[in-house]
Amino acid sequence: MIRRTLAVAIKELLQLKRDWRSTATLLGMPLVLLLIYGFALSFDVQHIRLAVVDHDGTQAARDVARAFLESGYFDLIHSGHDQRVLDGLFDSGRAQAALVIPDRYGADLAAGRQTSVQFVLDGSDSQTATTILAYARQIVGSLSPVVRTPGGLAPIAPEPLVWYNPDLASSLFLVPGLVAFILMITSVIATSLAVVREKERGTMESLRATPLVALELLLGKTLPYLLLASVSAAGSLFLAWALFDVPLNGSMLWLALVTLLFLFGGLGQGVLISTLSDTQQVAFQLGLVSTMLPTLLLSGFIFPISSMPKAVQVVTHIVPARYYLVALREIILKGAGPQVWWSQVVGLVVFAVAVLTLATVRTVRSL
Repeated sequence: MIRRTLAVAIKELLQLKRDWRSTATLLGMPLVLLLIYGFALSFDVQHIRLAVVDHDGTQAARDVARAFLESGYFDLIHSGHDQRVLDGLFDSGRAQAALVIPDRYGADLAAGRQTSVQFVLDGSDSQTATTILAYARQIVGSLSPVVRTPGGLAPIAPEPLVWYNPDLASSLFLVPGLVAFILMITSVIATSLAVVREKERGTMESLRATPLVALELLLGKTLPYLLLASVSAAGSLFLAWALFDVPLNGSMLWLALVTLLFLFGGLGQGVLISTLSDTQQVAFQLGLVSTMLPTLLLSGFIFPISSMPKAVQVVTHIVPARYYLVALREIILKGAGPQVWWSQVVGLVVFAVAVLTLATVRTVRSL
C-alpha cells in the first residue's frame, strides 16, 4: 500500500513540476492575499478629519484640543471660533468630526464646577462614527480627574487593563482569521482542480487500470498538496508575525499539528468536490461556494458566533475554520496549551474523517 501510494504521490509531484502555474498559485496566492487583505482590512480608524471650534480660548481649552491631536487618530483640518463653518465642513465631507469647546470651560474647570465639551460626528457611516465616538470618550475620559458619585466628587484615576491585545489593534483579531480564510480556500480549490484535471485529460482511465485502491489514490493525490499547503501556511504565519506584529506566543509544535489537521480537512473537502464535478469550472465554483462565504461569515472570523441565531450557530459546527480559528488565536495570542483548545482539535478531526470517508466512498464507486 505504501509503495503504491508513494508512486501516486511522486506522479502528482511530477505533474506539479510540469504545471508550474498550479504550484505557484498554491504557494504564492495565500501570501499575496494575506498582504492585500491584511493591509486593507482594519477596524481601526485613523486620520480622522477633525475641526475644532474654541469659544473659550484658555489654556485648558487648548489642552483638550491637543489631547485629541496627540492621540494619533485625528488630523486637524480647521480651528477657529465660529461654529457656523461646521455646516459647510460636514456637507463637503472635509470634516468627519468636530470638537466644540464652550465659553467659560476653563473657568468652570478651575472652579471645580461640572463642565463638558461637545463632540459632533458625521453619522453617514455609522460603523466609523461609532469607532470615532469611542475614541472621543476615551480621550475626554483621560482628561477628567474626577467622577461624580452619590456622595459628591471623588478623585478616581482610571487604569484600564487589556490582556493579550493591550493596544486593541484590530490586526491581531483580523490577521489570524485571514490566515484561516485564505488557507481554506486555496487548499480546497487546488486539490479539487488537480483531481478533476485527471478526468478532463482522460488520465483517470489509466489509474483505473492499476491495482490502486481508493484510499491509496486519495492519499497519493493529497500528500503533495498537503506538503505545498504546509509551506504556504508557514509563509503566511511568518508574514503575519513580520508585517502585522501578530505574536507567536504558543508552542510551534502544537501550532503545526493543528494547522496540519485543518489543511488535511480542507484537502479532503477538495477531493470530495472533485468527485462531484466533471469539469474544472464546476469544481472551482463549488470550491468557492463551499469555502468563501461559510469561512467568512460562519467561522467567527468577523461576526461572533455567540451573537448569531441558535439555528445558525448549529450550522457553524460544519465549518472547519470555526475550530481552527479558535485554536489558532488561543495558541499564538494567548500561548494556551492543549487543555484549553483540545475540543477544537476534536472538531477538526471529525470534519477531516467525515470528508475523507465520503470522498473515499465516491472514489470507490468511480473506480
